[in-house]
Amino acid sequence: MRSSDLPGIPSTPGPDRTSHAAPGPFLHGAVVAAAAATAAIVVSAALESGRGHWAAALVAIPLLVAAVVIARAAYPRLVGAATAALALLLVAVATGGLVAWSDDARWAVFAHVAAAGASLAASLVVLVLSYRGDPLPAGPWRDYITLTKPRIMSLLLLTGAAGMFVGAGGWPNGPEFLAMMVGLALACGGSSALNHVMDADIDRLMGERTAARPVASGRVAAPRALEFGVVLMALSFALLATTVNVLTALLALVGGLFYVVVYTGYLKRSTDQNIVIGGAAGAVPPLVGYAAATGNLTLPALWLFLIVFLWTPPHFWALALMIKEHYAAANVPMLPGTKGDRETTRQILLYSLVLVAFTVGVGYWFGPVYTVAAVLLGAYFLLLAWQLRRDTSRRRAVVLFHYSLAYLALLFVAAAVDPLLV
Repeated sequence: MRSSDLPGIPSTPGPDRTSHAAPGPFLHGAVVAAAAATAAIVVSAALESGRGHWAAALVAIPLLVAAVVIARAAYPRLVGAATAALALLLVAVATGGLVAWSDDARWAVFAHVAAAGASLAASLVVLVLSYRGDPLPAGPWRDYITLTKPRIMSLLLLTGAAGMFVGAGGWPNGPEFLAMMVGLALACGGSSALNHVMDADIDRLMGERTAARPVASGRVAAPRALEFGVVLMALSFALLATTVNVLTALLALVGGLFYVVVYTGYLKRSTDQNIVIGGAAGAVPPLVGYAAATGNLTLPALWLFLIVFLWTPPHFWALALMIKEHYAAANVPMLPGTKGDRETTRQILLYSLVLVAFTVGVGYWFGPVYTVAAVLLGAYFLLLAWQLRRDTSRRRAVVLFHYSLAYLALLFVAAAVDPLLV
């Protein structure tokens, strides 16, 4: 299977270069780390070190899953060995679980160590095979920063941080907060990089700004960006699962996969309600932060999720009004193109009313400082939405779009600060 066989993932320029290309340093590093973690499983089994044993498994598994995904998408000759390495590691995990339940654990221990050792051997085979082939240009390092969409990430990290403050009811644990922020950044950056890969064909049609993006312009080869994105998401899971908790890791992974598979891969190209449903991906970071602080999800976490979910349509439809010609050129169904400006501004106003009412209503859970902020910030949001409804000019859309960014950031800052002050 070549990268061009996957919907939305463009092949590398040139005649079938991807199938003969050598993987880059991101896949090499992932396989080396997975092999090291698998070796740690074997050693810790011999030393009967349970904590380090399962931590090593939580590192090795996502990295080998990443290797399989990358191999299937871009490097078919690696699929067999990568799949074998992952399957054998899963067998090792399963037999490891049997050790605690078996009356005679010797056979389970033997099977466990043997499967882990075989997985290590298969990982080394993947590593050797990955150095064969024609090298692809890596591209400028600055472009890899661009692939992570730092501006978008900054807002997602802010909502994730606020979720952790709310969950902790004050200052969160310092090391866990740092680990959560790094893990969330890796998940956001990885899914954004994959978005660049899958949207390269659209980006080339949407004007000079998007056509100049790293993958769309050809400065970074699609397989390299693919490796980068998948490995970042795997590292996110490994870091969060081993230093915070598994629920936090799963939430970050689900949010990233929803953005890549559901929104980018399907919704964006098929329905003008794409950002209504797809907004769930951007609403996950507060859940990640809350779960990092508490180890579970309760009503306040749901309210934070819904705030971002309700905020997304008016925010992105304001953007759609600003660049509707670009979306039309790329044949992306956005509300201004399918229903017109008047219907778009009507929907923006309706969603804004629901958003502000909801943010004020949940003030009972988030406290007086947050509630005052929700009222004041929401009143101005409604004013701008009403002005856009009356005047559908691009200027009004620009004002609402930029204010909506500040609105969400300040609202979540208020939610985080409230338990510190009250």
